[in-house]
Amino acid sequence: MSELPEPAEPLAEALLETTAEPVVEADPALFAHALRIAEALIFASDRPVAPARLAHALPLGIDPRAVITALMATTAGRPVELVEVAGGVAFRTAPDLAPAITKVVEVPRRLPRVAMETLAIIAYHQPATRAEIEEIRGASLSQSTLEALLEMGLIAPRGRKEVPGRPSLWGTTPRFLEQFGLKALTDLPRREELVNEPASPHSA
Repeated sequence: MSELPEPAEPLAEALLETTAEPVVEADPALFAHALRIAEALIFASDRPVAPARLAHALPLGIDPRAVITALMATTAGRPVELVEVAGGVAFRTAPDLAPAITKVVEVPRRLPRVAMETLAIIAYHQPATRAEIEEIRGASLSQSTLEALLEMGLIAPRGRKEVPGRPSLWGTTPRFLEQFGLKALTDLPRREELVNEPASPHSA
């Protein structure tokens, strides 16, 4: 099962952009076939599937909006549900089953506190330079922290700031949205929910 981004636009906006022509009511058998295609595609995909991408796999005349809605209704309450994430849809384990699953499934290593602080600052202030991140944290930031976040695909360069030295600007990626179960950056929680402890003046 894939748990893995399409552009981080709200799903509602993406849905509106997928159908340029009027949609007629589909034959029940054809629609059922489309549901199977959608479920297989989302299951096999390495990233959330956006409506526009799904449309390319569906039979002609089938509205991806209707397929996603129907598939969400079908999987609601099941151990694995279809949810909106990172501008698309993906299968996720039902939240109420997480405690049982984590007893036997290896949990990915948590990011160090300084990396979480840096990631939170970038998320809320992007695009941001390293100097701006350090100013907000009130502490220096090692290059290794940025490199670790970059390697994990959580941040990416966003050009350079037009100031002397032209420092790199950093922003979050669709992978960041996926990692934290967000549909878009507008769904970001309060920073206090991402950072559990205050920054240490000596951490970097």
